[in-house]
Amino acid sequence: MTEFTINERNRVKRGHKRACYDEETVYGILDSHFLCHVAYEVDGQPQIIPTSYWREGNRLYWHGASKSRMIREVTSGKEACVSVAHLDGLVLARSAFNTSANYRSVICYGRPELVTDTAEFDRQMELFFEQLAPGRWSQLRPITGQERKATALVVMEITDAAAKVRDGGPGDGDTEDVDWPVWSGHIPLTTQQRGPVGAPEGVRAALNHRLMPGHDWNNR
Repeated sequence: MTEFTINERNRVKRGHKRACYDEETVYGILDSHFLCHVAYEVDGQPQIIPTSYWREGNRLYWHGASKSRMIREVTSGKEACVSVAHLDGLVLARSAFNTSANYRSVICYGRPELVTDTAEFDRQMELFFEQLAPGRWSQLRPITGQERKATALVVMEITDAAAKVRDGGPGDGDTEDVDWPVWSGHIPLTTQQRGPVGAPEGVRAALNHRLMPGHDWNNR
């Protein structure tokens, strides 16, 4: 099993028994989500931005507006930190001190760079959309030159990483709290995908249907 090297940057100090440094655990947590938080520094001031991401191999990718400050700063040669977390449950102990939560979390470190190759840009954007909605990329209107110019793609090789995981119930069963007369246990939480909600008809399609039946408004 391949593991990330433990060093002063990624070593889990509090709750170290819940730490995992193996690639299987780190990658598994990363691949089960697509929302991350990117942290970086601007003139000594810490900043953090939520954004969508995806992984290929030992690299993380995310995109944004090409003129955004986040893109400009993280591709200026600085180190960045990317965090991903899942809330899996509430852990209700018999005391406030032992009450906790179940979670899976990962923190990754690296030095982001811009993806400048057009073919790689297209390949990665397709990979991202195929993870969101398989089969949809080929159905979408092709990206325009202006949209491509306005979009920046960032890649970050993961140089250091650590995962931290908690699961199961409260740890008050082996203490004097076990006789305290209140319910104790854990409540699992999940993110649920609900039924799709369609978008309204486009303006032209609506006009074709309502105002000029049988006429193709798009040919005007």
